[in-house]
Amino acid sequence: MLYQDLSDKIIKCFYEVYNILGYGFLEKVYENALYNELKIFGLNCERQKKIEVFYKDILIGDYYADIIVEDKIIIELKAAEAICEEHEFQLINYLKATNIEVGLLLNFGKKPEIKRKILRMTEKPD
Repeated sequence: MLYQDLSDKIIKCFYEVYNILGYGFLEKVYENALYNELKIFGLNCERQKKIEVFYKDILIGDYYADIIVEDKIIIELKAAEAICEEHEFQLINYLKATNIEVGLLLNFGKKPEIKRKILRMTEKPD
């Protein structure tokens, strides 16, 4: 699988944060903790990176990725009861707007949840 080793390292960091903090904090708290854990693990990462969204070569807006690791994986964090389809489509759209092919949806809910999405460059719209 694409970037499996890197995904495994990120997931290990996710569980470390979840095991220490548990359930009930705001997403920003988990983002800060996970970012620090990823850095401790030696991974190059950026948080709240601005991503521009284009429609027919016209800039129509932007969003801020929670965390991007090694310029290869977008991490979208949630602190929801459970992952829903809307969260998954949000991550897929983030992948469409970038040159990044792998996304991890990490939910710090009552029970930890992980969804991995891959969108190959050949699948992305021009």
